[in-house]
Amino acid sequence: MHGILDNYAAHKHANVRAWLDRHPRCTFHFTPTSCSWLNAVEGFFAKLTKRRLKRGTCHSVIDLQAAIKRFVAEHNDKPKPFTWTAKPNKIIAPVKRAHQALDSIH
Repeated sequence: MHGILDNYAAHKHANVRAWLDRHPRCTFHFTPTSCSWLNAVEGFFAKLTKRRLKRGTCHSVIDLQAAIKRFVAEHNDKPKPFTWTAKPNKIIAPVKRAHQALDSIH
């Protein structure tokens, strides 16, 4: 099993690494730092912010929670599957260049 995760520190915690050591059939791959566009949930958060939160006014945490819940409910009423339109090589090439640049620094 291959899991693709962002660089959140909890994903690299010692307990997680120990678990991975005990499960050699599982491998984690991490998206490069500053590549939030590779993480689909980041796109959802951007849409939530732009369409519901940026111009809205919430007078309390409860109002904020209600606004988020309304957005999620509206979004789920007409779900659209996410489809990558870029070719894999177009995505992988810049990631490889970024890794090479980072490796050359260290």
